[in-house]
Parts: sequence; structure tokens; C-alpha cells
Amino acid sequence: MRAALLALAAMPLMAQQYDIVLANGRVMDPASNLDAVRFVGITGGKIAAISATPLAGRQVVDVKGLVVAPGFIDLHQHRINPENYAFKARDGVTTALEMEVGVFQVAAWYADREGRSEINFGATAGHIPTLMAVMHDTGTFLPHDSAASRVPTDDQHQAALRLLRRGLREGALGIGMGIAYVKETRAQILDVFRLAAESKVPVYVHMRNSGPVEPGAIDSLQEVLADAAATGASLHVVHITSTCLRETPLCLQMIEGARKRGLDVTTEAYPYTAGMTDLASAIFDEGWQTRQGNISYGDLQWAATGERLTAESFARYRKQGGMVAIHSIPEEVARTAMADPMVMIASDGILDEGKGHPRAAGTFARVLGRYVREQHALTLMTALNKMTAMPAARLGLKNKGRLAIGADADITVFDAARVTDRATFDAPAQYSEGIPFVLVNGTFVVKDGKLQTVTPGRGVRR
Repeated sequence: MRAALLALAAMPLMAQQYDIVLANGRVMDPASNLDAVRFVGITGGKIAAISATPLAGRQVVDVKGLVVAPGFIDLHQHRINPENYAFKARDGVTTALEMEVGVFQVAAWYADREGRSEINFGATAGHIPTLMAVMHDTGTFLPHDSAASRVPTDDQHQAALRLLRRGLREGALGIGMGIAYVKETRAQILDVFRLAAESKVPVYVHMRNSGPVEPGAIDSLQEVLADAAATGASLHVVHITSTCLRETPLCLQMIEGARKRGLDVTTEAYPYTAGMTDLASAIFDEGWQTRQGNISYGDLQWAATGERLTAESFARYRKQGGMVAIHSIPEEVARTAMADPMVMIASDGILDEGKGHPRAAGTFARVLGRYVREQHALTLMTALNKMTAMPAARLGLKNKGRLAIGADADITVFDAARVTDRATFDAPAQYSEGIPFVLVNGTFVVKDGKLQTVTPGRGVRR
């Protein structure tokens, strides 16, 4: 396919007719640093031409005044299903991946989504769901009982490692780990890092503890950096701001220092001042208020109703379980992460029947609108790099996250002057605005600002 595309590209451009031409757009490609008005020709789901002169196409879309960028890659999405696909696509996301929690029975998970997805999808072999399976935990998304309260026996630990290996053989993109949600020992965690190193895949880690009080975020980051150094595993630390809170600048210094000394370690953040997780999880075991930066019950917001919690409602809802927003991230911490060119953008999004966190619907538009256009915390090219080329590099994907001949035609077209998020904590299921066109594998999934009834998304595997 690539040889054929290169041969086509060598022909006189106007003598050739492409399936789709995006005409007159401001093409911005962080991988090559291209920032210029260009015509983009698409054939067979691939980018076939990028030209300074007009191209002929069966369908020519004039995108003058709009930015043409690689499709955004979200490394951290939960509930990868039709409800969430729609909000992802309207936020400019062309590939959404379940990398933190990951999945159990990897092959079946991929098969269930083939031919049914508007956008590309993929997942890690999940440490959390695997332990839940071998320990017979009754939780559905996160552990609620046995895996949350007991250290796995050696037999259970070895069984989990075998299942993780099987998931990697089935194409999982790495290993997802939620150390904070289970009771595995440090030695058992090191074993998982060894498996990742042997399999030459990254580990996507929710660290053990959060906040400033030791053992907190610094101790937890030291643990995973040490495990990566000891085993040679590649490490990706998820949602750095909601874990490190006011220690985020120091944590970023630690990661930068490790990178300079040869460790393959990356991180991500979302542009919000609240996290979200299951109230029945181990995150809210005794001492949670201190670990979350000395917050109170009123800093928790029950997703199903939008109400702020009290001691009474906390106890009641904790018994039943459900998603709760944790308003604990200072605005200056969120801005620091958005501005840092080393920190990728990832949503940690989850919506369930319209309830959840606004990050599921508005993460990428919020970065472009609030932090690029309004606050000038970072340049547009830097923001796009954090959304496209950087996550593609973390995944080892050469045909995504870039605008280049032969690359997959995953493309997001937006208006830099008006792109914005609309989702809020009270009304999270609100589409972003200012993103009129989104293509996945050369097919419009958003056209003229409207979702299309198409399913061109494909599984992204190792």
C-alpha cells in the first residue's frame, strides 16, 4: 500500500483525482513542524498528497481559515463504547485507548468493537481486571472487595501474570496498572514491571499513593521510577496532576531528570481541577482526605446527581459504589501541566448514560480554547504535539499522530479562533464546538459539525 501511494504521489498532482481533498487549510504537523497553507489529498484511507498547489478530488472540502491537524490520540479513556465514541469524535479524537485500567480477555474485547466504532480503539492487558478475575472480586469496573482488601496469594499473583502474558500475545498495547486500587506488594509490582520489560511493552501506571503526606506521591513516583530502572521497563505515569496535586512541579522535575539519565518515562494530564473515580474503591479507605490534599466531604461531587457530599451521603453512597468527582487539583497545578511540553494530554474520560466527568467530552477542545487561545499557556503547535505526535511515539505508531504521505488519514479540522469545550460538572454530556470535520481512516465521522452514521474505526494493536 505504501509503495503504491508513493508512486501515486510522484505523478503530476492535478492529473490525479483523490477520494477527498481538504483544500486551503492551515496544515499543522508537529512531527515535521510543518505550519503552512496546504492541500491534503486522501485516497484509500491514507494521506496520499500534501501540496502547496490545488489538488483534484471526488470530494473537495474547502477548509480555508481552519487548522488541519493529525487526529487527536487519547491514551486514557474508559468505557470505550458508542456513547463515548460520539463525544470523543466531537472533541477531535480519532483514537481512544483504555491504557490505565486496561482489559481482561483482550481478544474478545477487540472483537466486540470491530466494525462497530466511529473511532480507532485499543487497550492494554489490565492488571486491575486480571486480579479481579483471579481473586473473584465482585466489582465491575474497579475492585470493591477481595482485590481491594487482600494481598494476592502467590498462586493468584502467578495466575495474573500468566493472563497478562496471554493478553499481550493477543495484541494488547502494553500493561495497565492501578497500584492504588489493589493490595499487591512492592515485590509483586516489580514482577509486573519485569514482565513488561521482557515483553518490550510500556507499563501505564496509576501510582500507589497521592498527595503531599508521606507515603504520598513522591514516594509512589520513586517506587515506579526505581522499578523501571531496575527492570528496563518503559513507564508511563497517568494523570500526574490528580496524583501529585501540589507536588506536581517536583514530580515533573523527577520525571525530567529520569528521562535525561536514559529512562523511558512519560506522563500525561487533563485540563481540569477535579479527578473522578469509584467511591467504593480503595482510594477512599481511611485517610483519604489527607491523601487527596486535605479536602472535605463537600469537595466530592456525586456524578449521578451532581450533589456535593456530606459525611452522611458519603457513607451511604460508598456502600453502593458509583463515580464521584474529586475537586482537589489547584488551577495553577493544572496550568503548569498544560504548559509543560513534556506532559501529554489525555482525558481519563468516562461517561455512563450522560453522567460522569466533563473531561470525557471536552478535554482536547478545552486545552485549545482555554489554555492556548485564552491564557497563552502554550503555543498551538506545542499543544498539538502533546495530543498527536507524542502519544503516537509512546505507542510506537508510525502511521498515526502525523500528517505525512502514507500515514493513516486520521485528521481533525478545527477553528482555532472558536474551538471550545461546553461540558461541565453539572452537565458533562455536552459536545465541544469549533471542530467541524473529523476523519478516521479517510472517512468523515464529523462533517460540518455533525456526527455521521459511519463506523470506520479500527483496532490498534501491538
